[in-house]
Amino acid sequence: MLTPDWAPAFAAVDRAAFLPDLMWPFDMNTGTSVAVDRSDDPDAWYAAADSNVPIVTQWDDGEHVGTGPGRVSTSSSSMPSVVYALLGTTTLDEGMNVLDVGTGTGETAGALTHRLGRGNVTTVEVDPAVSLRAAERLGAAGLFPTVVRGDGAGGHLPSAPYDRVLATVGVREIPGAWIEQTRRGGLIVAPWGTHYSNADAVARLVVGDGEASGRFTRPVEFMKLRAQRLSLPGHGEYVPAGGMAGAHTSATEITEAEFVTGRYTALPFALGLRVRDCVQAVADKRDGARPVWFYGLSDRSWACVMFRDGEEEARVWQSGPRRLWDEVEGAYRWWVGHDRPEHTRFGLTVTAGGQRAWLDDPADSWAV
Repeated sequence: MLTPDWAPAFAAVDRAAFLPDLMWPFDMNTGTSVAVDRSDDPDAWYAAADSNVPIVTQWDDGEHVGTGPGRVSTSSSSMPSVVYALLGTTTLDEGMNVLDVGTGTGETAGALTHRLGRGNVTTVEVDPAVSLRAAERLGAAGLFPTVVRGDGAGGHLPSAPYDRVLATVGVREIPGAWIEQTRRGGLIVAPWGTHYSNADAVARLVVGDGEASGRFTRPVEFMKLRAQRLSLPGHGEYVPAGGMAGAHTSATEITEAEFVTGRYTALPFALGLRVRDCVQAVADKRDGARPVWFYGLSDRSWACVMFRDGEEEARVWQSGPRRLWDEVEGAYRWWVGHDRPEHTRFGLTVTAGGQRAWLDDPADSWAV
């Protein structure tokens, strides 16, 4: 959503000026990324640059070669609508000092610099090559924020204190450095979520005395801060060959239609808040059957629920010290019992003691 105060920056900071010749626009219909090279097909390249779609600009931390997609997208140009919605959430005033975490192509830092001026924006990028290219493109556009190569989780103390910290990378924990480097009453705006799924939401946190607290504003999905990426053991580390046979079995009346929802719906986000140290993996449906797997992060507990078309109950297998499906089903019943709350009813409070989520009232919180 483009608010009037950001319209001049949107008009002045040309997305195309920050994109590489070879890039991979994301097809929102097919869920795939296909290479577009400006030298081969300039019309398609500029059409993609002008589209409201995310564009992958780096795969596999720069190790990828060729035109085919890599394994993991590790830098991108986010959807313009998402970027400017995030910028609007920061509620900037003239003269504010802003830390931009995750420089990427440099476009967001450019928009901030156009709005606030060169002395008021610091942007941090962990990848040296990505940072260098962004600095070059920003300079070519006549925009000169302070460009820092480093881990954005550490902020950038020399430019602090900040009025705003804006992250365009997803985080699983709000770094303490962001709170320490933000003035009291300032804001931290960041995509936040749990390892349960990629169902993140924008946290808008007001910084107080050694803490930050606030509500979530909308669902999003961003690449994760490199220091907080999840490295999950392979399926075979949890379920060895023949492992299903020795698992505890049961059934559930929860249906696939109730449980397997879109990534931007509130359910997977809420389940992640209520079930700690757990990852959900929804498999493709084959021959009318869809398995949904759950893997424990604190041990090798696992669970699987098998939804089958035409069956009133789904079969459940569970193994390990935890009964992960029982925890997930309990969280689902909790969510339904609280009138299926959307993202905006949830909030987050971050202190030196950790992170606590809450529904409606910060006083009624739980550890996440």
